[in-house]
Amino acid sequence: MIPGMICIVDDDPLVHFAVKKLIRSVAPEKEIISFSDGAEACAYLRNNAGNDALLPDAILLDLHTPYMPGMMFLELYAEMQPALMKDICIYVISSTLDREEIAAATAQPHVKTFISKPVRKP
Repeated sequence: MIPGMICIVDDDPLVHFAVKKLIRSVAPEKEIISFSDGAEACAYLRNNAGNDALLPDAILLDLHTPYMPGMMFLELYAEMQPALMKDICIYVISSTLDREEIAAATAQPHVKTFISKPVRKP
C-alpha cells in the first residue's frame, strides 16, 4: 500500500520526474511533495510538526544531496521525530554501491529499506 502523502528528497530533477510519474501510475490520488535537499525537507517538517495532515507518510531520501546529505537528514530527523505528529517511514533511494554507506543508512531506526536507483515499478 502506498501511503497518503509522499515526500521526495533528491537533487536530481529527473529523479523527481521519474518517481512522480511512477507513483502516479500506481496511485494517482497520492499527494507528492518534493525538495532538492535535506535542509529544505527538515525545514518543512519542523514548520509542520504540529499538523499531521501536512506531514508526509513516507519520505524517499537520496543520500547524496547538496547542503545537507541524507545521513545528516536522518540524524536531524531522529532528533525532531518526537515532536512530529506521526512516525514517517523513510526509504533511502540511492545509486551508491558502498556497502558501508548502505549499512549505515539502513541501520537508522526510521529507515524501512534501501532502494537502488534507478527506481522501477515492481
